[in-house]
Amino acid sequence: MPTEVALLESRALRGEQMGRVDVLDKVKGLVMLPDGIHVRTEDVARYFEVSTGAVRRLTDRHQEEFTENGMRVLRGADLRSFHSDMMSLWIRDGVESYPQAATQLRLYTRRTVLNVAMLLRDSDIARCVRTYLLDAEESLRTRYASLDQRVTRIESCLTGVGSALQELGPVLVRMSDRLDSLDRKVEVTHQVIGAMSRRLADLSQDVVRLDGRLDSFARQLKDLRRRSGQRG
Repeated sequence: MPTEVALLESRALRGEQMGRVDVLDKVKGLVMLPDGIHVRTEDVARYFEVSTGAVRRLTDRHQEEFTENGMRVLRGADLRSFHSDMMSLWIRDGVESYPQAATQLRLYTRRTVLNVAMLLRDSDIARCVRTYLLDAEESLRTRYASLDQRVTRIESCLTGVGSALQELGPVLVRMSDRLDSLDRKVEVTHQVIGAMSRRLADLSQDVVRLDGRLDSFARQLKDLRRRSGQRG
């Protein structure tokens, strides 16, 4: 885990944290210009509770880094155009006057303000922002480690499942063969039962015919006895 000193000294580490502008409002409310995008040097100084000179010296010393993260210096036509836009927004919000810079205006974005927080040494607010960043990163690392452990456990379980499936494969093949054999035996049994059913049907017809012959024989015998009785 990076330390506060490492954050102060390493531009690369600061670059990794530039997306965490949300921490600014969690530490203290940052008052923006009417466009909701920029703040002035005095606004940055007010946020960190330091002098405007301290902010200017810091941004001059690390001008390339701050410019890369959104700091702009407006002059001439750009400055007049920006003031005109701000005046329109200011009047729309019901404010009668808007403080205008005379010759130039240094503008900061939230990324730039966060950049200031990671470089400004003599500010309790800046230290709070850095602490919040580092604590949040440590919390993220802890959650990542926990997630990594859970994924590792799942992978271990899946490995066990894979081994079990490999061992189960031959068993399933043998069971499938036995079921196929049983299906063949059942089919043969069905055929035998079918043949027996047909033979029983034939036997039933034979019995019916035999009954008919016995009835005929009984009638003939009865007639013979009657005739014999009449002759006597």
